[in-house]
Amino acid sequence: MRVLVAGAAGFIGCHLCHRFLADGHEVVGVDNLVTGQQANVDWLTQRHGFAFVPHDVIEPLAIDGPVDLVCDLACPASPVDFRGLGLEILRVCSEGVRNLLDLALTKRAVFLHTSTSEVYGDPEVHPQREEYWGRVNPIGPRAVYDEGKRFAEALIMHYRRTQGLRVRLARIFNTYGPRMRLDDGRVVTNFICQALANEPLTVYGQGQQTRSFCYVDDQVEGLVRLAASQCTGPVNIGNPQEITVRQLAQEIIALTGSSSVIVEKPMPPDDPKLRCPDITLAGCELGWRPIVSRREGLRKTIEFCRSLPPELLRQAGSGKVLTEPA
Repeated sequence: MRVLVAGAAGFIGCHLCHRFLADGHEVVGVDNLVTGQQANVDWLTQRHGFAFVPHDVIEPLAIDGPVDLVCDLACPASPVDFRGLGLEILRVCSEGVRNLLDLALTKRAVFLHTSTSEVYGDPEVHPQREEYWGRVNPIGPRAVYDEGKRFAEALIMHYRRTQGLRVRLARIFNTYGPRMRLDDGRVVTNFICQALANEPLTVYGQGQQTRSFCYVDDQVEGLVRLAASQCTGPVNIGNPQEITVRQLAQEIIALTGSSSVIVEKPMPPDDPKLRCPDITLAGCELGWRPIVSRREGLRKTIEFCRSLPPELLRQAGSGKVLTEPA
């Protein structure tokens, strides 16, 4: 296949590109590098079959030649971006998604979109199933992302109903692994950087809010299977092994051998108290389930972080910890 991946310089995007290249496909990566990392592009350009197009998807995109699959991962997805990049997030989830849908329609390609568990908001249904409509604050500080992604889902399904576009819609849960940005407020890398620097690990409230962490290789496998399936979705793709944020902090302290302690801060507004996917549909339709244990995934992520310059780890370790949204 010839695959276009929007958001190719991002965390999940670069791993998805790498997987398609390893499977023998040609990949066109698109990113404006606002939150994507040039290091991820450099990693991919070492592989045969990868071409990078610097471009902001809120502008129409023209690609020469055939495209068989359009993968949309082009959206800032971290809490630290919600205030500074709020307008950009809303535009990417509306204008950007529409431009990519139009490209897929023109090329007669399959359209794969990565939505998020954030569409469930602070859920009253647990674990979250795809038919649950969610409980989202439409005017809160997370709304630019939560409502942006909900709008994107509505737009995508409209194209399916009215244009006959073949769409595949994934809702991904907290994903982690090597090549995450260290300064974007995601809880796994913040805890790791703080632990490696022997800095205090910050939890909000008492750290009893739960999350379900999926290692990036498992996440990519689920996306690849969804793209190749006949399942429109939405489909939850995440790891249903639930853990509190405080337990995660304790595990990372133990795995790093750190002398860090855990400190508490007030809960931020609209922080979801529970987050766990029901992956029954992914199992039935895709034959997918996560196979990488949290201990093994954290070990690999810690190893990657240890390989980075110490000054970078110290800077990241001194930052605030926020809950990862996607």
